[in-house]
Amino acid sequence: MSGGSWSRVTASIRVSRKYPRLSRREHTVSAFAQPPQSSRTRPAQPDVASSPPPATATIDPHALFSAEIARIQSQLCNLLTSSHPSLTEIASYYFRHPSKQIRPLLVLLFSRATNGLGSHFPVKAWAAEHSRLREEELDAPLTRPDVLCDFNPSMPDHTASFNTPFDLHSPSRRTYPSPPSSLYPSSSSPHVPVLSHSILPTQMRLAQIVEMIHVASLLHDDVIDKSPLRRGAPSGPAAFGNKLAVLGGDFLLGRASAAISRLGSAEVVELCAGVIANLVEGEILQMSPSDLPEGVSMPLTSSSASPAGGVAAEIDLNALHASPSTLSPALLSERWSTYLRKTYLKTAALMAKGIRAAVVLGGCRDGEVWKEVAYAYGRNLGLAFQLVDDILDFSSSGSLGKPGSGADLRLGLATGPVLYAAEEYPELESMIARAFDQEGDVERALTLVHASSGVARTRELALAHAGKAREVLQLLPPSDAREGLVALTERVVKRVW
Repeated sequence: MSGGSWSRVTASIRVSRKYPRLSRREHTVSAFAQPPQSSRTRPAQPDVASSPPPATATIDPHALFSAEIARIQSQLCNLLTSSHPSLTEIASYYFRHPSKQIRPLLVLLFSRATNGLGSHFPVKAWAAEHSRLREEELDAPLTRPDVLCDFNPSMPDHTASFNTPFDLHSPSRRTYPSPPSSLYPSSSSPHVPVLSHSILPTQMRLAQIVEMIHVASLLHDDVIDKSPLRRGAPSGPAAFGNKLAVLGGDFLLGRASAAISRLGSAEVVELCAGVIANLVEGEILQMSPSDLPEGVSMPLTSSSASPAGGVAAEIDLNALHASPSTLSPALLSERWSTYLRKTYLKTAALMAKGIRAAVVLGGCRDGEVWKEVAYAYGRNLGLAFQLVDDILDFSSSGSLGKPGSGADLRLGLATGPVLYAAEEYPELESMIARAFDQEGDVERALTLVHASSGVARTRELALAHAGKAREVLQLLPPSDAREGLVALTERVVKRVW
């Protein structure tokens, strides 16, 4: 819809008895705001019935879901307990020192911002009340407990004893009713997208799952990086040792995988499994040559490993800068491509695929734009988030969450500010090549980065990604959740929290 005005949609709010958050008043509203003029082709805008835009006051996304986040945190303990007390303790250790829960918050925000828009949402809403996707049954195993042999004291079951040989059991099968055919869209009764302002039980569970995957990656990262601290407290490896930290991360991934399987969506299983693989690929990509076995080389980029939907294929570096005058051939180098690809794999993939999974659980099917909005937003936000995180490694303000001591440099990592600084101070090139491993390298690199425009240019890059994230939100109908996503985008870049 290049250069044109977006259509305006007049709609009456539908009221659902199942979702009390729906307004019972009728409004005549414009479902979409006018976007800025652009020469790029935009997806066709779907017609959506929506509630009126919220007040102009900025919404606090954390306050919007404070009750749900607290509930997620409390219920996580049930998913993490084991018959081995030490395993339970290490698995829950980082959850006792929680962060701002941005990943679960993103799942909740996108769930509320899109539930009702997907053509299969009526089926998903029905399943949340009449099938095994009900909240009270999401913990029920798909396989007999005595076959799973998963001992969870918080969820007692009837696992088989090991004191006697295992007997053959007669097969049993639980049955559930099928959704009424009237809930499915048809040519005679097409789906009309209407926001429900609700969150389904499966989406609440997904919010817990993405945090479990994230925390598992933190345990593994802290072993690899030999980190002494995490969130102001001793890291998992420092408190429990490397072995338990690795096993605790593995245990979290196992429990998360079991929970994913019970959400009833093969696509969501694929997305979450892809995230776990991405985290490993990103860590391998980040490894310095000294970390690799002798004789093994690490190419800076691998086009064969980047699918059409991969980072290298989608990022247009030229388009990420406000002015062509800021461009340099170094931006198109393999080093930059590797850095951005690694940033996606280690940080943005979980955000992008996590919220895409939330929209799938809300009934969005192939060919509907809402999944693409979720992925594009999460990918851009995740890249902006990590770029700012890399900036904070060079900040002198401890209030922003990092000490500004060049921790990444000490790990041999050249992040955005360093890569930009190297364009101005070529002596950084040799330090980058040897992973800052000579005496005085880290101190000299810090001096050069602070003397350069590397931090400012990295912030501009983060702002460009954040701007793209905000832009795609215009495809969603107005709601408090959409405004919360806008506010969260601004907070990520400005690091208000």
